[in-house]
Amino acid sequence: MARSNASKLARVAYRSLQSTQIARTTLPRVSSTPAHLRFAPRFPAVSSARRLISNSATRNVITPDGQSPEKVEPTKVTMTASEITDAQYHTLADTYMDNLLNRLEELQDEREDVDVEYSSGVLTLSLGPEVGTYVINKQPPNKQIWLSSPKTGPKRYDYVIVGEGQHEKQDTATGDWVYLRDGTTLNDLLANEIGINLDVSATELGS
Repeated sequence: MARSNASKLARVAYRSLQSTQIARTTLPRVSSTPAHLRFAPRFPAVSSARRLISNSATRNVITPDGQSPEKVEPTKVTMTASEITDAQYHTLADTYMDNLLNRLEELQDEREDVDVEYSSGVLTLSLGPEVGTYVINKQPPNKQIWLSSPKTGPKRYDYVIVGEGQHEKQDTATGDWVYLRDGTTLNDLLANEIGINLDVSATELGS
């Protein structure tokens, strides 16, 4: 009798073990992670996020006024000789040469090393053996004033009118004798090389 009961208990224990194994193989595995974390969206790593932020910052630059900066190209000004008649050229050139001669004669009275001569539209200025001789003369065929410097060599100056632009008043144009290769004026050279601040007002063009 006792043996029969023991065999029954063994069979019940065996069946219980089988049912437990079947449940383990058929039931889905339950994660220990809470539900509100299992389905949360994934974000990029911290290093990637920093890299994305830095890239966007370099591309989108904001100025204080809220506008994107723009490259400003420098304005290039090209000077050209003014169209003047022969009579206008002689009036302008003679006026300039006369004013220059007066200033150089004043300098000659102040310094012993200065010697000035002017004849037939040719002005010769000698500043002693240490500097040399300047020659400034009219050139009517080209409507220019030529200069030969012992320091910087020869240059040719054209008369250039500046003014009377779109936003300027009428009859306010001024002119100067300009070396078109570099935009410097004859006044600039005299000031830099001789030390004469020659302020010659331009003569208005007329017939």
